[in-house]
Amino acid sequence: PFINSIVVLFSLFLALGIAVGFFVNKHVAPVFSVAEIYGILVALLVLLAISWWYSSRRLAPSPLFGAMVCIVFFGIGFANYTLRLPSFQQHHFTSCITEGSGDYLQLKVRERLKSNDYYDKYITEVVALNNLQTDGLLLLHVKKDSIQKALYVDDVVVTKVAVRPLNTPLNPGQFNYAAYMKTLGVYREARVKYSEILFHTKGKTTLTGFSEGIRKHLIKKLQQTSLQHDEQSILQALLLGERRQIDPELYKAYAAAGAIHILAVSGLHVGILYGLLLFLLQPLVFIRKGNALRSIIIIIILWGFAILAGLSPSVVRAVTMFSCFTLATALNRPTHSFNTLFLSFFILLLTVPNWLLDVGFQLSYLAVFFIVWLQPLLYKLYKPRFFLDKLLWGIITVTLAAQIGVLPLSLFYFHQFPGLFFLTNIVIMPVLGVLLAGGLLLVLMAACNAVPSFYAEIYNDAVTLLNKFIFWVAQQEVFLITHISFSFTKLMASYILIICLVFLWKHRSVKHIIIVLGSIALLVGACLWDKKTAQTNEMVVFHKNRNTLIAIKERQHLTLVTNNSTVNKDAYLLNGYRVMKDVQTISYQKLPSVFTYNKKTILVIDSLGVYPTSFKIDIVLLTNSPKVNLTQLIDSIQPKQIIADGSNYTSYVNRWKKTCEKKKLPFHHTGAKGALTIK
Repeated sequence: PFINSIVVLFSLFLALGIAVGFFVNKHVAPVFSVAEIYGILVALLVLLAISWWYSSRRLAPSPLFGAMVCIVFFGIGFANYTLRLPSFQQHHFTSCITEGSGDYLQLKVRERLKSNDYYDKYITEVVALNNLQTDGLLLLHVKKDSIQKALYVDDVVVTKVAVRPLNTPLNPGQFNYAAYMKTLGVYREARVKYSEILFHTKGKTTLTGFSEGIRKHLIKKLQQTSLQHDEQSILQALLLGERRQIDPELYKAYAAAGAIHILAVSGLHVGILYGLLLFLLQPLVFIRKGNALRSIIIIIILWGFAILAGLSPSVVRAVTMFSCFTLATALNRPTHSFNTLFLSFFILLLTVPNWLLDVGFQLSYLAVFFIVWLQPLLYKLYKPRFFLDKLLWGIITVTLAAQIGVLPLSLFYFHQFPGLFFLTNIVIMPVLGVLLAGGLLLVLMAACNAVPSFYAEIYNDAVTLLNKFIFWVAQQEVFLITHISFSFTKLMASYILIICLVFLWKHRSVKHIIIVLGSIALLVGACLWDKKTAQTNEMVVFHKNRNTLIAIKERQHLTLVTNNSTVNKDAYLLNGYRVMKDVQTISYQKLPSVFTYNKKTILVIDSLGVYPTSFKIDIVLLTNSPKVNLTQLIDSIQPKQIIADGSNYTSYVNRWKKTCEKKKLPFHHTGAKGALTIK
């Protein structure tokens, strides 16, 4: 089978257009109007037709025609992403909301998200706003109520609520949930109570709602079996894509062991199911038109599994890819795996361009790409003779190829490396196939109320053993490397080096050796650049509710200045900053009342409200809601800036802000503007 470079090229330029559209619209205002985008696309198509006419009159294809095709697909990718943004959609609800006051919204639930301690969260479609038909997605937070039932997919509600922009992180390095939601097409959020929902009914059933209804029914049936809670939650994650009931400690253990991927139904699960179906339906190929019949059955079962798993983006991507593989087999048209991989990649991005920004999409396609490209080379390093030998060597080479492919991206996004991932995957891969096949049988029997107690107990014990193994691996903390600072420049340089090394392996020549040496120099340069960037010094006043936290960074050392001894346990607040700034060591210091940083004198006024007036003050930091006359304080010590952190009452902060506005003095509240960085 040959590699169709045209499919690969089209897919890459389509993806490049989407990426450019994302970066352009993220960092600058929309560059083009809708009419201009369509005009540019028409112009490109006209130029493509001219170049095709010119090329058709020649014996050899014209380079101009090839270049124009690539430019056209780049433009399609750019337009496909850009025209889906709210500012380019005429009926998007964001163009008609009333800022600062409530609107009547008719919402249809599209997806249930994982709840927190206070709110149930849903992605909803804004069907109407103040009786005006609209579209667009809204993140809805509904305050938990022990009496009211949660909403489900396809439920329609009407409520009056103030819509607001998504909350952005207040501290540097924190996970940007708002940016993540925007990759899903969600740009606004709202908060209500269940009692504020004026109308609630079941809407027209969609495929997603049908899928959730099946899963709800099956989960109820599973709860009637003898499966224990943890074991049932793992089964629900493996087969139904339902992870909300997994115990947080168990979930953390899977993450630390490098096995989190098995808890999200993805290409791995679909691939195992695909292999099982190929094996079980192999006898069909010996009958007339049996190959086509087998392919049809496989595609139906795969999409049925996708519906069962909730039609999540990861499972839809995987089923699309394996459906392409199956169709190629049914048509008796052998093709290279690269062609099928990039064809599914092209179809999915043409349908949902936002998926290119999804971390799961990037990881899954990189993993499959490197398995297809690199695993055959690794497998040739050793020739196994026996079945178990072949199975083990196959698992090792597939795991290694996938890990090489996703390692730089994993370090970039997650900043940790599970050192025992090899051990974990060697054990899990064979076990996962058994658990999937046995779990499917158990779910089918549960749906018919016919689960033998001995079978449920055997399956429960198998999952218990798996969980115990995962906990054991997770406890080997010495093998879990965390807080790895890995920038975008290192990411790109790493992939360039990996690709050059593979080409050198396949084509040993002096030219490729020189290219590899150049890529090594590029990676070293990226590391040196990041190290130089990390040497900068700064002071950060963090936002932390009911507490004061100041961090002073000197090169790669961080001094935490605080009166709260529990701040060192506040991982969610500091870990992101530590990774972003490549901090290697941390020390703690008690918060003084007056200190100097970078020739600026900073006065800290706490709840006592006592302050000196005998020397010059540049910055005043108000903490723990001091009862001070701010007007008198400003007239007395004449500071250049006032800062209020997260330890102050909101009413106090609002009063101080008005005073500073009257005095025309800069005022910074960390709760509104985020952490303040002083360099």
